[in-house]
Amino acid sequence: MPHTSPPPARPTHLVPLADAAEHFHVSVKTLRRRIADGTIAGYRVGRLIRVDLDELTQSLVVAIPSARSV
Repeated sequence: MPHTSPPPARPTHLVPLADAAEHFHVSVKTLRRRIADGTIAGYRVGRLIRVDLDELTQSLVVAIPSARSV
């Protein structure tokens, strides 16, 4: 069973997958895979799936260490 992080107390900025994918320049398929493997949280609103942009920023945007910072 994949490790899932607990959802935030209250998602603040829920957007459709297509909007989030465009914002982060990734595919909707990538976001669906990340939801399936538990890397990011998805929220069902009726039949629709939404993601929290603030949460995605924390999960997807990772600093790359440089040789100078080591």
